[in-house]
Amino acid sequence: MDQYDGDEDYMPQEDDWDRDMLLDPAWEKQQRKTFTAWCNSHLRKAGTQIDNIEEDFRDGLKLMLLLEVISGERLAKPERGKMRVHKISNVNKALDFIASKGVKLVSIGAEEIVDGNAKMTLGMIWTIILRFAIQDISVEETSAKEGLLLWCQRKTAPYKNVNIQNFHISWKDGLGFCALIHRHRPELIDYGKLRKDDPMTNLNTAFDVAEKYLDIPKMLDAEDIVGTARPDEKAIMTYVSSFYHAFSGAQKAETAANRICKVLAVNQENEQLMEDYEKLASDLLEWIRRTIPWLENRLPENTMQAMQQKLEDFRDYRRLHKPPKVQEKCQLEINFNTLQTKLRLSNRPAFMPSEGKMVSDINGAWGSLEGAEKGYEEWLLNEIRRLERLDHLAQKFRQKAAIHEAWTEGKEEMLQKRDFETASLSDIKALLKKHEAFESDLAAHQDRVEQIAAIAQELNELDYYDSPSVNARCQRICDQWDALGAMTQKRSEALQRTEQLLETIDQLYLEFAKRAAPFNNWMEGAMEDLQDTFIVHTIEEIQGLSTAHEQFKATLPEADKERQAILGIHNEIAKIVQTYHVNMAGINPYTTINTQEINAKWDKVKHLVPQRDQALIEEHARQQNNERLRRQFANQANVIGPWIQTKMEEIGRISIEMNGTLEDQLTHLRTYEKSIVNYKPKIDQLEGDHQLIQEALIFDNKHTNYTMEHIRVGWEQLLTTIARTINEIENQILTRDAKGISPEQLSEFRSSFNHFDRKRTGIMDAEDFKTCLISVGYNLGENEFSRIMSIVDPNRMGLVTFQAFIDFMSRETADTDTADQVMASFKVLAGDKNYILADELRRELPPDQADYCIARMAPYTGPDGVPGALDYMSFSTALYGESDL
Repeated sequence: MDQYDGDEDYMPQEDDWDRDMLLDPAWEKQQRKTFTAWCNSHLRKAGTQIDNIEEDFRDGLKLMLLLEVISGERLAKPERGKMRVHKISNVNKALDFIASKGVKLVSIGAEEIVDGNAKMTLGMIWTIILRFAIQDISVEETSAKEGLLLWCQRKTAPYKNVNIQNFHISWKDGLGFCALIHRHRPELIDYGKLRKDDPMTNLNTAFDVAEKYLDIPKMLDAEDIVGTARPDEKAIMTYVSSFYHAFSGAQKAETAANRICKVLAVNQENEQLMEDYEKLASDLLEWIRRTIPWLENRLPENTMQAMQQKLEDFRDYRRLHKPPKVQEKCQLEINFNTLQTKLRLSNRPAFMPSEGKMVSDINGAWGSLEGAEKGYEEWLLNEIRRLERLDHLAQKFRQKAAIHEAWTEGKEEMLQKRDFETASLSDIKALLKKHEAFESDLAAHQDRVEQIAAIAQELNELDYYDSPSVNARCQRICDQWDALGAMTQKRSEALQRTEQLLETIDQLYLEFAKRAAPFNNWMEGAMEDLQDTFIVHTIEEIQGLSTAHEQFKATLPEADKERQAILGIHNEIAKIVQTYHVNMAGINPYTTINTQEINAKWDKVKHLVPQRDQALIEEHARQQNNERLRRQFANQANVIGPWIQTKMEEIGRISIEMNGTLEDQLTHLRTYEKSIVNYKPKIDQLEGDHQLIQEALIFDNKHTNYTMEHIRVGWEQLLTTIARTINEIENQILTRDAKGISPEQLSEFRSSFNHFDRKRTGIMDAEDFKTCLISVGYNLGENEFSRIMSIVDPNRMGLVTFQAFIDFMSRETADTDTADQVMASFKVLAGDKNYILADELRRELPPDQADYCIARMAPYTGPDGVPGALDYMSFSTALYGESDL
């Protein structure tokens, strides 16, 4: 047969045999012993045997006799001559007979056998063993070596310390041989007394018992196996095949038991799927219930740090916590659809989850979650902008208030002085001019007070958390300002009344005061502007600030000229005082501003200008980086967004067209899914760029209409859609294989479905489905149609999938193989009786499945008053429920 062509396990090549012998000569010894014993076990039926396997087959006579015994057929008449040509003729007759059985002999010729070539002789005997002792072994749709290995694994599965995975080292401890004997003849071996660390005793026990009670000749010695690191696989297979044939009489009962095991396994698997669905649905609904209140909480924080922590928590939720739940939701729907399909294929009732745990309930809860989530991030960003604005305004308020309070310090005491009552005329003139300068200064500070009040009002409107202290400070400033105005007016009136008594005043002091006061105010304003903080969000805004700053720097030469002029007035006063020895020298009666203060403030202005330059340069660089981040994100988003949309449209077309076989479609979809999953690094890269944008507090991007939220939602929908489409094809394959639907029938079902799927969505609504049924000959009333809809739409969604459609269309022609198999299994286990005992089930089934089956049989009563017995109807009902069986 073809299975022997070029397969090392069945027909070893010449080079392979040479390599085996060179690697471990012990294998040749084991094969000689095993193959000799196997040949003698058959030759003794003809009253003969061999002693040396390569010598006794040289003339071909015993080789032909061996083939006649194991095949039950007559070969051509052998040559009785002693010459080499006679021997070659006999061996050729044997080899021709082997070839006639479909075995292809590679590199084995009659001359090598006649010459006593041990390697070729062993290879030929191994080929005979494979063909006549192993090839016909069949266990659960596997044959030959795999079938023999599966048979060993099934038989030894209940035994501890036995794990049969191959035909070499798995048998070294001897427990595998003992387990095979004990499974079929437990009275021959006390398995409980065997020890894994005593392989010699285990092997000798198994070989002696097999030879004495099972008529299996001793093909190996325990020393051959224990003393070899890796026993010869062919020798072990030959020996084990003898056990298989010795116990083959119990195969029918085992087959019946296996069929029952399959039925029970399907029932147990379905129940586990139900439990898993209930738990997964409960966990998902509980997570949604806990998450929604958190997303609906719009209570703002008072500090920027707290709000940024909220934003970081939300990013963690979108990146770490939600994606696994999206996968769980998708897996939940897939498990539900798969369970319903398996239940329909098993003729079991549809699964109805607990109240509130339907797929529709979960979809509703998920919709509530996404509704709560919508707008939460936007609210967080708006709150951060608001707090940022508030912090800036509060800092500006404190700075302006501090400057104003520093300016007003001592002003009330000055205005309340009565010094003009005892002053000389010159003093009064000086006081009057000084007061005029103060009034000018006071008027200049009016804008600052109005700015302080406006900032306080804006902080109140923006709900600043420390508004009470701001309002209190602003009120103190306003009250003080009103008091200063009143006191200034009162002092001015007093000086004017006494002005007529005064005559002379030093015009230079007056000119100094008039020019120094506004220049001082200008410097204070300049220092205030140079130290003022700024917040910008675009390059245009920072460029505007830079332009204004350059314009300010252009005025500095003129300001320096004014400073030099004011200092010149002071120098002229000093010169006059020095020249004329004026008593008031060094004291300006018209102003408190002096040259030291002017020079100090001027130096500070010159020091602040380069600091402002550096701050603007740094901010310009930051805005350039922000623009780069915007473009970097936009370039990727403008590619990924259309790509996701294109893939969604392609999946939609694939799910409707469905060209080729279901397996081709499934392979195509899985390849398609792999290509989509391989796109995930680009999504992750975009997530990284998005995180950089948020960390940089960038709130808009004019270069793209796509946001990270759009990309995330599109990506999640794409993964869910391809997973659902693959699941639908898998379920269609399950239905096709279970119902025996031909490709032509499946194509016809697809054509009918697509024809009546008018919306081309891959799902028919109830009206389209009804029209389809009428077109194929159904005479539908409302009750009948409602009954059919309850079958194809158990969730009552008003929609019919293609899977439900083919389930229904193939339901009428469901075969009865399951019922026939149950009847056959029952007859094998019952024998001549018309009932089965519970003890018989325990003997034939594994313990857990036997207990499961007996528990299902508990409500039923056996026939003829036999306790614990079941007839066929009770037996099938226990396994399948009240069904068509």
